[in-house]
Amino acid sequence: MITGLFVYDIWTFSSVLLHCFSCMLNYNEILPKKFIVMDGAPYEVLDAHIFRMQQRKPVNQTKLKNLITGKIAETTFHQADKVVEADLQKKEAKYLYTNRGDWWFCDPTVPSNRFKIAEEMIGSASKFLKQNSLIELLVFNEQTIGVKLPIKVELKVTEAPPAVKGDTAKGGSKTVTLENGATINAPLFINEGDVLRINTDTGEYVERV
Repeated sequence: MITGLFVYDIWTFSSVLLHCFSCMLNYNEILPKKFIVMDGAPYEVLDAHIFRMQQRKPVNQTKLKNLITGKIAETTFHQADKVVEADLQKKEAKYLYTNRGDWWFCDPTVPSNRFKIAEEMIGSASKFLKQNSLIELLVFNEQTIGVKLPIKVELKVTEAPPAVKGDTAKGGSKTVTLENGATINAPLFINEGDVLRINTDTGEYVERV
């Protein structure tokens, strides 16, 4: 019985070690779109350039973004350096309402499980949220560190000034108001009641649905 327990413990320990090593990245594996952990914080690799200076060993010069503070840092990794790949989880959430700067969401599968997210974490894309829309949360160590909206959303135009006759042939744009109160520039032919598809990354009009 003791032998069986000992074998099980060794197998478990080996599995943990294997998992840990599989999460380690060599200096030349720290590439754009990877997520790593430094000083206990998660970072996104924005840029990486591996090069050799004269007769020296190659290095990886990177640009990293702290996913908690948003700060950008330039870090150089050498051949002997290894970093832990961040274990980030993605969860779906449904937007409910906004109250005093806090944006309230719930778990789509358990509506009673409600929580709030500060507006600064959502960023400028918050103006394209509407009630009951779904977003994606980025979670690190059970802490929400980022919010991602769908790349494109559809919103109805509630106010649109009339275009002056003849201007539509020349192109141009006008400011329209959307159902959630946000305003964007749209082509002159857009009217009240139209549904627009908008790119949440750029905040720009894409097309009329």
